[in-house]
Amino acid sequence: MGILLIGMSHKTSPLAIRERLSLSCENSGHPLERLRQMPSVREALYLATCNRVEVLVCTPDQAEREAGEGLKALLAERAKITLSELERCLYAFSDAEAVRHLFRVASSLDSLVMGEAQILGQVKEAYRVAVEHEATGMMLNRILHHAFQAAKRVRTETGIADNAVSVGFAAVELAKKIFGRLEGKAILLVGAGEMSELAARHLLKQGISTIFVANRTYARAEEIAGLFEGTAVSLEQIPEVLKKVDIVISSTGAPDYVLTREMVASALHRRKNRFLFLIDIAVPRDIEPSAGEIDNVYLYNIDHLQELVDENRHLREREAAKAEIILEEEIQNHLDWISSLEVVPTIVRFREKIEGIMKAELEKSASWRQALSESDQNHVESLVSSVVNKILHEPTACLREESRNRNGLAYAAALRRLFKLEK
Repeated sequence: MGILLIGMSHKTSPLAIRERLSLSCENSGHPLERLRQMPSVREALYLATCNRVEVLVCTPDQAEREAGEGLKALLAERAKITLSELERCLYAFSDAEAVRHLFRVASSLDSLVMGEAQILGQVKEAYRVAVEHEATGMMLNRILHHAFQAAKRVRTETGIADNAVSVGFAAVELAKKIFGRLEGKAILLVGAGEMSELAARHLLKQGISTIFVANRTYARAEEIAGLFEGTAVSLEQIPEVLKKVDIVISSTGAPDYVLTREMVASALHRRKNRFLFLIDIAVPRDIEPSAGEIDNVYLYNIDHLQELVDENRHLREREAAKAEIILEEEIQNHLDWISSLEVVPTIVRFREKIEGIMKAELEKSASWRQALSESDQNHVESLVSSVVNKILHEPTACLREESRNRNGLAYAAALRRLFKLEK
């Protein structure tokens, strides 16, 4: 039985094609229903996320080409594109390389954002659906569980998931350093920029209790505030709101400063010098730089955040090198298991043949053994059985060892020929 993986990701395919394949699961039935009907497919998994679509199948070795062509035809049909268009986006791996790719995907080493946690949950969900469709068996069950084990080791034994690698998460990381806990803090969002909105979302997930939104157009401020169950305010109200908030994220297109040093200093005096965290991600800047010189005011601009993101990305890349070593260990363990499966039938037939010879010879000796006491007869049978087990032990152990060294099939073939196990 061979393993085949065919797919596309953010590295090889435009979003428009990946979207079609993801949406087709909802609009025209799950692909697993078709995959289970293919004669060349024994087991199957279908993974569809915004960044990748992959099909993993087990197929008889002699049917691998047929299975590959069937998978491509299925994907092209569901994406409603020609096979030649689809093939420009695809990659294909088989056997050990397919296992290696799956392990790297589950461990987020192949993700757009290395170290992100979401992909492992998505692979687990794809597996749950495959089990629900009765599309998996011994091979895929073992591969997937081993991939989950490998991903867990990567996350617990390395720091690949540590340190923010997006501007939004960097803002959260800095806020936690300043305040410790963010529960109960209040935030002011100035402007309706996409990056500031994303940063606000990340902060709200940390327990921020109150959000104010100020914008040049009040209707737009109300619209954004509605997304966060917050309160819309005008730009003129910012000095008053500064007394109530702990964090300000500003991203407008204003040509002049929206928050001046004087405005911030006044607010600090009236708020009894509680910490104020200012995030200026506007270009040109919204917050007068000298405001950061005021005691208990922490001002970061887009360059500061990007520097932190770049530094953290470098740290994750260093941890990825450790993760690759862990994955190679886990992949080798899994491949050893697969190799052992190749020689198991030969070992079983070998043992059955030798034990069959032993039983036949004992039956031939039944007439003279009757003269022995029951105890002596048992001793004879035990002695013969012990000799047979000792004869079987060395070649069986050798065959298992050679299977781990990738020579198992050659040794199994020799054993079958020497002892005529095919007959």
